[in-house]
Amino acid sequence: MTDLSNLKLFATQPHPCSYLEGEEATTLFIDPNAPVDQDLYSQLSQIGFRRSGAHLYRPHCAQCSACVSCRIPVEHFRPNRKQRRCWRRNEDLTLAMVERIDADEHYELYAHYINTRHRDGDMYPPSRAQYEAFLSRAWGVTQYLEVRNAEDRLLAVAVCDRLDDGLSAVYTFFDSREDRRSLGVFGILAQVEQAKALGLRYVYLGYWIKQCRKMDYKTQYRPLEMLVNRRWVRVN
Repeated sequence: MTDLSNLKLFATQPHPCSYLEGEEATTLFIDPNAPVDQDLYSQLSQIGFRRSGAHLYRPHCAQCSACVSCRIPVEHFRPNRKQRRCWRRNEDLTLAMVERIDADEHYELYAHYINTRHRDGDMYPPSRAQYEAFLSRAWGVTQYLEVRNAEDRLLAVAVCDRLDDGLSAVYTFFDSREDRRSLGVFGILAQVEQAKALGLRYVYLGYWIKQCRKMDYKTQYRPLEMLVNRRWVRVN
């Protein structure tokens, strides 16, 4: 186990918050030159860090503590009625773990997703370089869950990192023309099933922010564990 006290940390200057209008954010980054492996990544996830590309970070805002890390304890998870319907609605789809997502069909699906769902976000406009940097394989732990229909058309990709105790749901992108399928929900449910199959305890969902409507979906997965005052607290 790595001694976390020896890690160098770097903080950004305050910058406009991406989630809360009018707020300033400060982000804490692990030294980009630190030798990261699955063990270190897992320890950092347990204390609230997330991955973006090749960087591990955590909010470190002076006046705000709205970002709360959350994870699903998969053995105790009980899907609600909408989630059960979503799973049944997509029983015709196939799931497969793949090693790479560098084909044109993967990038084109990502670009479509950003252009139709996130034109107001930091990743718009999409570019191939940004896509590769953001969703590249990191430290040998990254897996890609492909979702395809009966005609073998790619409908969604869930990018997830395997930790010692769970899967970290890094990002999911999908065909927004398939609204009826609720592919974002399906992607999380599929990762819960994958974690169970691997004997892992959690699916890490990143940060929940009470005042941010875009984050509301995370509280639909119950029970949910939240990192509060450095302790994981279960919310039923």
